Amino acid sequence: MAHTAEAVINSLLASFAAVERFETPYRHWLSGKCLPEGTVEDINGLPFPAPKLGGISGKREVHNATRRYFDVENRAKYPVISAVSDGFQSEKVTRQIEQTFGTKLGGTYLRIEYAQDTNGFWLEPHSDLGVKVFTYLLYTSTDPSHADLGTDIYDTDKRHVARSPFKPNAAMIFVPSKITFHGFEPRKVEGVRKSVIVNYVTNDWRAREQLAFPDQPIRHS
Repeated sequence: MAHTAEAVINSLLASFAAVERFETPYRHWLSGKCLPEGTVEDINGLPFPAPKLGGISGKREVHNATRRYFDVENRAKYPVISAVSDGFQSEKVTRQIEQTFGTKLGGTYLRIEYAQDTNGFWLEPHSDLGVKVFTYLLYTSTDPSHADLGTDIYDTDKRHVARSPFKPNAAMIFVPSKITFHGFEPRKVEGVRKSVIVNYVTNDWRAREQLAFPDQPIRHS
């Protein structure tokens, strides 16, 4: 299908207007119908092989060599990556993120990771606090067996208290703080659990090659 930044922008803005807000164990939001119809399916069809875990998990960075991003090269190759990146980079979307979720994006950079998780994957509780100023976890799997593969949510003692619904084209959203602990409890994954991880990061982010627009910080006129 044809992908346009305008369609992505309009879909994101509509989804922001309909988010559900939750206050415990920390403020977070759940959103649905995030991207235009057909976009998730085209993301799932990207020709990127799922990385092999090799029996190691717990942190995504242990597999840095095989991680995939909506980076400069992939934006040029794949129209769906270009449209989604342009949408999240746009002033309309970044301004609305600030207004809806209460964060500041000026001077930050867009980083979008395409995650493909297989059986044996897990993530220890972590907060994203540091150079990330906004986290948007977009679920793209359409496999019905993945319904229980949402993000696990923890309290300040890192005790598991909830799990986000794992629905295609739905998202869990939060502004990183010292209490925004989340992860993925070990459990069986049939096939490949697919998601898109959107962050806006400060200029201290060292891996510039991961950024969608490494020379274009978010600016509001």
